Amino acid sequence: MTRTTIRLATPTMTSNHPATARTTTPRVGSSSSHGKTILIGEHAVVYGAPALVLPANDVLVTATVTPIPRGTGHHLESAVHTGPLDLAPAAVMPTVTAVTATLRHLGETGQQFHVRVDSDVPTARGMGSSAAVAAAVTAAVADALGVVLDQETHHELIQECERVAHGRPSGLDARGVVADVPVWFEGGRIEPVEVTGEFVFVIADTGVPGHTREAVTSVRERHDRDPGAVDAVIEQIGELSRRARGTLGDGDAQALGATMDAAHELLTTLDVSSDDLDRLVGAARSADALGAKLTGGGRGGCVLALAADGEHADRIAVALRGSGAAATWTTRIGDRA
Repeated sequence: MTRTTIRLATPTMTSNHPATARTTTPRVGSSSSHGKTILIGEHAVVYGAPALVLPANDVLVTATVTPIPRGTGHHLESAVHTGPLDLAPAAVMPTVTAVTATLRHLGETGQQFHVRVDSDVPTARGMGSSAAVAAAVTAAVADALGVVLDQETHHELIQECERVAHGRPSGLDARGVVADVPVWFEGGRIEPVEVTGEFVFVIADTGVPGHTREAVTSVRERHDRDPGAVDAVIEQIGELSRRARGTLGDGDAQALGATMDAAHELLTTLDVSSDDLDRLVGAARSADALGAKLTGGGRGGCVLALAADGEHADRIAVALRGSGAAATWTTRIGDRA
């Protein structure tokens, strides 16, 4: 199985097959991607401030693509829809696009596949579910045809799917779900972030879908009413992003945790948190998390907490589930212990 995860400094996708290979007979192709989470910068990034994005390397999407006879029509097997691709509901149209756009790009529109998607990335939780599925499916379709997508082609195919899902995506999710290192996102540009040591995070799902569009609209309306006040908060969040980048490079988990706490308070002033999010943030802090905040658009979705180590992460996860979290995941960045 191919893993679509890449290092941003690397010009091509990783694969079990050489980039020059092209099979005349399609074979079973497979690929995986992962979720993402925003460390610092949600909402502020809409106004041009930088954001730090973490790969959720342990929260996976796997796509398996099996050739089927031409003329039978593509078939999808997933938690959302199982059946002919041309009868798929609107919720999986980005997945449909992943198949058709990749085949169109490769000039293989006559080939048809059975596409299976297994995803641990929850939908509507700010973890990049649609982008992660698109990343895995596009790479798996290419893999079935013996092709390795270069980094920018892969990104554009994911973005085509994201435009179906979200209209005008920033590209943040599309980059985050294929990076295996934290990324700095500013003005549409990305670069890898240096990490010294290991940082262990716990992601907790409130069980409530995030309402990103509603939250973004609310912040925009607040900005229209009082641009000075909102711009001041945006500037402070941007400064916290820069500070967090420095702490990752220094290996200073205590300082990073304090930065996360400060970011949550600023997001609360923008009224994008919720009782569910605040409850889980409080539970993480009561379990001695180094820091905790909402992650993503807010008004539901997920919380991100920083642990001292893996054992501490386990204790935080237990506390979060005891406070109502529907699910928790632990993910690590930097050097593995």
